[in-house]
Amino acid sequence: MAEGDEELRDLYRDVLLDYFRSASHRGRVDPADVAGEGKNPLCGDEVRLTARVSDGRFAALRFEGHGCVISQASTAILAEAVEGLTLDEAGRTAEAFKDRMLGRKTFDDCPPGLEDARSLEGVARFPVRIKCAVLPWNTLLVGLKARREGTGAAVFEEAA
Repeated sequence: MAEGDEELRDLYRDVLLDYFRSASHRGRVDPADVAGEGKNPLCGDEVRLTARVSDGRFAALRFEGHGCVISQASTAILAEAVEGLTLDEAGRTAEAFKDRMLGRKTFDDCPPGLEDARSLEGVARFPVRIKCAVLPWNTLLVGLKARREGTGAAVFEEAA
């Protein structure tokens, strides 16, 4: 491994730990215009997203839950990335993230707002951990779908 690669890995690890430890975006929005709950029974990760929508945009997005550094950091990255976006933009951002984690696209061409998500790029080499990273993004997508369909809060559960 080249020295620059090791420095980059250390930087990404630090970014993930900063997001994991941050209290920013933690909590609950009540009442919520968009809500979703995600669970990964394989590892025990759980995330609850609640959001307020104003003028068709995410005015506030908060999360609660517990799990590994990867799932919690990914949730914090999501909250930061989609706050201020329209619901459609947030959905496209979630799909763009998933495309990169699932190897359909590379992180070399991250759309605006997903720059810090690149810190999760190394997770893609470990298929069992990919579910940890995409859990909050799938939770957002089911929450958006529930809002469109008027069904209230949605639950996303990873297949074991």
